[in-house]
Amino acid sequence: MRVEIWSDIACPWCYIGKARFEKGLAEFAHRDGVEVVHRSFELDPSLTGGKTGPVIDMLAAKYGRSLAEARSMEEHVASNARSEGLGYLVDGRDYGSTFAIHRLLHLAKDRGRQSELLDLVYRVNFAEERSVYDRETLVGLAVEAGLDEAEARGVLDGDTYAEEVRADQREAAALGANGVPFFVFDRRIGVSGGQPAEVFTQALEQAWESRPVTTLTPVGGASADAEVCDTDGSCVAPGAGDRP
Repeated sequence: MRVEIWSDIACPWCYIGKARFEKGLAEFAHRDGVEVVHRSFELDPSLTGGKTGPVIDMLAAKYGRSLAEARSMEEHVASNARSEGLGYLVDGRDYGSTFAIHRLLHLAKDRGRQSELLDLVYRVNFAEERSVYDRETLVGLAVEAGLDEAEARGVLDGDTYAEEVRADQREAAALGANGVPFFVFDRRIGVSGGQPAEVFTQALEQAWESRPVTTLTPVGGASADAEVCDTDGSCVAPGAGDRP
């Protein structure tokens, strides 16, 4: 079974939702049969690569709130994060374009290191006084996640994986996602938001139990003595063993 998660590293509920999903997955009996794929979603695709600024200031301007009110909003999110055992800094964090980060996450996916890089990027963005919008910091995180430095720099210096990021975003729109995190279970069940862990466990169980069952019906008079090749490499015609 495949679970696809659309998220943006600038989204605190994606950070929290990932932790809650993983707790829900840990309680799922068939967790070893679940493939998790992280997909790209930019909350603000209009941002340019070099524009950054303080998160509190951005929230105040975006929602028409005072700086104190914006900080209170962040304190509420921080409380939720900390209840999941996650670090969260209210002050001192930046915002910026996440497009390059998403491209790098696609490289990590191809190299089997996507979850490792995503965890590092989330941690630095929300819990450390470093900026993931700084190119050298991002390269360092890629290397820490197990990626080749030269390959990571090559992605950031060009436009590799740009179309893959945009394709993820088009797919999210086609599925009706207008916010993140957005979880899709086997393309049949959708869960929106950073839900409690038990909600994810329930969704996993529902998706698992409702999987289409494929049964094979013999056709054309098929019989047990038709020509076959066994797993040991022997190919014997019916009745051949009885022939002199």
